[in-house]
Amino acid sequence: MKVDLFDFHLPEELIAQTPLEQRAESRLMVLNKESGKLEHDVFKNIKNYLNPGDCLVLNDTKVLPARLFGMKEDTGAKIEVLLLKQLEGEEWETLVKPAKRVKEGTKIVFGDGLLTAECTGEAEHGGRNLKFSYDGIFYEVLEQLGEMPLPPYIKEQLEDKDRYQTVFARERGSAAAPTAGLHFTEELLDEIKEMGIHIAFITLHVGLGTFRPVSVDSIEEHDMHSEFYQVTEGTALLLNSVREQGGRIISVGTTSTRTLETIATANEGKFVAENGWTNIFIYPGYEFKAIDGMITNFHLPKSTLIMLVSALAGRDNVLNAYNHAVEERYRFFSFGDAMLIL
Repeated sequence: MKVDLFDFHLPEELIAQTPLEQRAESRLMVLNKESGKLEHDVFKNIKNYLNPGDCLVLNDTKVLPARLFGMKEDTGAKIEVLLLKQLEGEEWETLVKPAKRVKEGTKIVFGDGLLTAECTGEAEHGGRNLKFSYDGIFYEVLEQLGEMPLPPYIKEQLEDKDRYQTVFARERGSAAAPTAGLHFTEELLDEIKEMGIHIAFITLHVGLGTFRPVSVDSIEEHDMHSEFYQVTEGTALLLNSVREQGGRIISVGTTSTRTLETIATANEGKFVAENGWTNIFIYPGYEFKAIDGMITNFHLPKSTLIMLVSALAGRDNVLNAYNHAVEERYRFFSFGDAMLIL
């Protein structure tokens, strides 16, 4: 299957550079995955499409302010560091710019010495492993010195760090936000619960592989990145109960989808409590075992994310919906509008 099958024309001005003032005021496109029929609405009305007994599954990962700006201790040269994942103790896999200036043994200083790092070796994709030294608590130092690692297509500065964080973010560890969840407010979640709709939480720490372009011509040759996930006993019990009682399981975002499908695939359609790493790659032809519907944003052309959405709703339906979204001037990508697939 060719990657070019998932291309579409997207005017650059439709890439949302800043979040809306009110999270739940973003637009909502509703796509019927069987008929391809489209409806246009506002996200705060999403509750009108849900039934008592359904379950929304949210990813409660929390984005680290993982972009750091420092300088080489010996030369004063400027170095930018992006934390990807913690290895052991104080050692992290990172991306650094310019990478050629950072070799094993290089020391980097951040925030007038509040934080220092030493390069302990190279990582995959040109990354570097850094060992950090500091006084106090690492995450508090990071809150003080770090910036949110916004996707490469967002050029504007983010005024409020919390706007690249869901209101239910709890578990630190992501290099990017699970953006489908950004549309929810505490009030909207309360209204949904009051209707008898269940809310379940999973954790998947989003890696930067999310933004890595597919560099091969055939989808089957693409090497999917691995991400850490965790599902609790309580969530597994709730999801199995919803399924048994005929409720729909609606994942919020591609990250929730990939987590649920990973677990259901390994357990004959059942949900169990577990944690681990997943590199599941979902594209048309995949048979869904976990979810009945999905809330998601509008994704990049030729990305693994639009392939996943096409697996659920059909490529022709999705590309038709995206072309309508362009015509109707929907906002795209992380700070953009939402789609509900049912």
